Amino acid sequence: MTGIILHQYDSSPFSEKVRVCLGIKGLEWQACDQPVIMPKPDLTPLTGGYRRIPVLQIGADIYCDSALIVREIDRRFPQPSLFPTGNRGVANAFEIWGDKVLFQSAVLAIFGTLGDDVDPAFIKDREALSGQPFNVAAMKALAPFALTQIKAQAALLAEQLADGQAFLEGEKPGLADAAAYYNFWFIRTFCAGLVDRLPDVAGLDGWYDRVAAIGHGVRSNLQPADALTIAKAAMPDMVDCLPGEAQMLGTNVMLAAADYGRDPIIGTFAGSTPYSLSVLRDDPELGKIGVHVPRLGYSIAAV
Repeated sequence: MTGIILHQYDSSPFSEKVRVCLGIKGLEWQACDQPVIMPKPDLTPLTGGYRRIPVLQIGADIYCDSALIVREIDRRFPQPSLFPTGNRGVANAFEIWGDKVLFQSAVLAIFGTLGDDVDPAFIKDREALSGQPFNVAAMKALAPFALTQIKAQAALLAEQLADGQAFLEGEKPGLADAAAYYNFWFIRTFCAGLVDRLPDVAGLDGWYDRVAAIGHGVRSNLQPADALTIAKAAMPDMVDCLPGEAQMLGTNVMLAAADYGRDPIIGTFAGSTPYSLSVLRDDPELGKIGVHVPRLGYSIAAV
């Protein structure tokens, strides 16, 4: 099987979520570091324009968004499972909460605390990504409120651990832990001292340390040019298609995120599952590339 390539950068919170999942499984993988801000000339040829990080590459198949990436990793490498109790609903709920509610509070707390130290180039890039102002002054005003919300969310996590279990679903770590952990890692990485320790939230710090100790599996580094060479030498896998969408196969469609980073991915519709949508692109330099996005949070439209 072709190796795992994760297009990422080390300070990316959503990349940390994926890295912890790779650690849970003890997998070997290659980190292909991409720029924090645009342009990303060695990433967008693979994705067809999608610019968010992380992106998973396996041969000529490209998986966008951490929500799909972790599930594709679990599908290809099922043991140990990212759903240790078999209750996927619990992990799904933790992930949506971590990616939306807790992440937004973390962003406010971090950038409100950094304030005028935020790089203007980063601000400009994130305004282009989100389509709205990156208002540092407003974030500074909201940072104290965001911190109260983070501590309240931490207390909810502690309730899940109150019976003494090691991880959020029991004695084995899973996606739920990675999805909750990366936000606290994000805050502690960028704003040391803000919520480094929460002694008044019993059990949270021990859980955080246990997740941190999992590590990231076996990492090596790969140059972006080499990742492009790997994609050019491979062919995308065949994918399934839901019966109700089979009539769309081969038609030109556009996929795009519904929240932010809405750069369209245009290709021929190649397949679908209840959780994903796939297109086939024909890149002039790389040849055929399969690009896959989650169904949840992404739109599909005819071109």
